[in-house]
Amino acid sequence: MKPMKPMKPMKYVIAAVALGVGLAGLTGMPAVAADLDQLKEQGFARIAIANEPPWTMVTTGGEVSGAAPDLARAVLNKMGIKEIVASVSEYGAMIPGVQARRFDMVAAGLFIKPERCEAVLFSQPDLCDAESFMIKAGNPLNLKSFADVASSGAKIGVVGGGTEEKLAIEAGVDRANIVVVPDPQSGAKLLQDGRIDVYALPVLSISDLLKKAEDPGLAMFAPVENTPIFCAGVAFRKQDGALRDAYDVALAEMKASGEFAAIVEPYGYSADAAMQQTRENLCGGAN
Repeated sequence: MKPMKPMKPMKYVIAAVALGVGLAGLTGMPAVAADLDQLKEQGFARIAIANEPPWTMVTTGGEVSGAAPDLARAVLNKMGIKEIVASVSEYGAMIPGVQARRFDMVAAGLFIKPERCEAVLFSQPDLCDAESFMIKAGNPLNLKSFADVASSGAKIGVVGGGTEEKLAIEAGVDRANIVVVPDPQSGAKLLQDGRIDVYALPVLSISDLLKKAEDPGLAMFAPVENTPIFCAGVAFRKQDGALRDAYDVALAEMKASGEFAAIVEPYGYSADAAMQQTRENLCGGAN
C-alpha cells in the first residue's frame, strides 16, 4: 500500500540541535526527571528526537513531526500531558541524555535491544522496520550483507551510535572503512560523491532519502541478509518506571482502538508488526 501523506502535528513545538545537550541547557527548563503528575502540571514532556524521516522530522520553521513524535504526542495527550518539547540529538547521545535528566524520554525510533534495556526502560514496541543498504544502481560490489561489506573492503556510511554501526563492527568491517555521518542526508551525499560505497539505514529511512534525492544512480537493497526485523520503543530512565508503565497503558489502549494504526500506517509502518512483538522478547527478558 502506498503511504498516505502524514498527518499534520497538533501544534508547533520547540526544536533545537542539541547533539547531546537537551533543551534544559538551552531554555532554562529544570533538568530534572518528572513523574506523571509533575508532567501534567507543567503541561509538556521533554523528548529527544532525531531528524530521520519518516521516524522523526523537523521543518525549517521548527515544526516537529514523523511517526515517533506524532505517536508520543498522542499517547502523552491521552495521559493528560498536552504538549511535547523536542531536542534533536545524535543517537549515541540519547540514552546518556535521558539518564542525565536532560529530557524525560526518547521518542526517536530507538530500537529495543538487550544492551539498551540494561541502561533504560522501554515502552512496548511501536515502530518496526528492516535494515537496508543504499548503493549505486546495479549494486556493482554485490553487497547484500554486512559480511559482504567486510570481505570486500567497501567503505560503509552509518549514523553515529545507530544499530547499523554495531552491525558493521560485529560483521568484521574494518573500523577504517566505517564512516560515521552526522545525519541521514550526509550519508546519501557521501554515496553520491563516491566517498563511501554503501550506506546503511532502515528501509523506510532509505526509501525517504531516495525519494528526495531523485537520483537514478542510487538504489536500495533490502532487506539486508542475516539481519533481524527491529522494533523501536520510547525510552525512559530506569528510575521512571511508573511513568513508563502509564505510557504503556495509554499505548495499549490506542493499539486496541485503532488509533495507533491510524498514526503509524500513513508513514509506512506496519501496526500489526509492532503488536506482534513484545518488549520482553526484544530485551531478552524483563525490563
